[in-house]
Amino acid sequence: MISDKGDPLRSPLNPLKKGGIIGKAGIFKCGNHLSRKTKEAGKFILATNLVEENKLEASEILITYKNQQSTERGFRFLKDPLFFTDSFFVEKPERIETMLFLMSLCLLIYNLGQRELRNCLKRVKKGINNQVGKVTLRPTLRWIFQCFQDIHYVILNGVKQIVNLTEERRFILSLLPASCERYYL
Repeated sequence: MISDKGDPLRSPLNPLKKGGIIGKAGIFKCGNHLSRKTKEAGKFILATNLVEENKLEASEILITYKNQQSTERGFRFLKDPLFFTDSFFVEKPERIETMLFLMSLCLLIYNLGQRELRNCLKRVKKGINNQVGKVTLRPTLRWIFQCFQDIHYVILNGVKQIVNLTEERRFILSLLPASCERYYL
C-alpha cells in the first residue's frame, strides 16, 4: 500500500508505474444461491478492496452488495425530479433536519406501500403490466402512481364520470386499502 500523502497515482511508490499488481483475484462459489442465480442471470463478478485473507466470504460480499442496492434505490427516489427535492431552499440547520426527516418519512411510507402491494400480488398470484407491457409481481409504487395519473373525474352535461379507470386499474385498486378505492370509485 502507498502511505504517502497526495495523489497515489502520481506517487513514485505506485506499483502500477512499475508494472506491479495492487490486488489479488480469486474465484469462489456461493453455493446454491449463486448457482440458481447463475442459471437465471449468467455470471456474477464480485470485487472488494479488502485483500487480506479471510476478510469476507464471497457470499458475504454478495449479500452486502444486494443490501446496498435497496439503500441506493431509496436515494435515487429522493433525488428524482418528481419528488421535487430540488425546489426546496432551506439554510437553517433546524429546517434542513426537518426536511430530511420528512423526506425519510416519505421514503418509509413509499417502501411500505410498495411492499404491501407486492405482497398482495403474491397472495392473489396475479401480476400487472409494467412500463414495457410485461407482467410482473414486483411493480414499483412510482409506476402505479404514474398509471393512476390518467384517471380523471369529469362532469360533462351534468353527468359525473370517472374517465380511464380500466379493468387493470380497478384490479390494482382492489389490492390497495379501502381509502384508496373510495377516492377513485
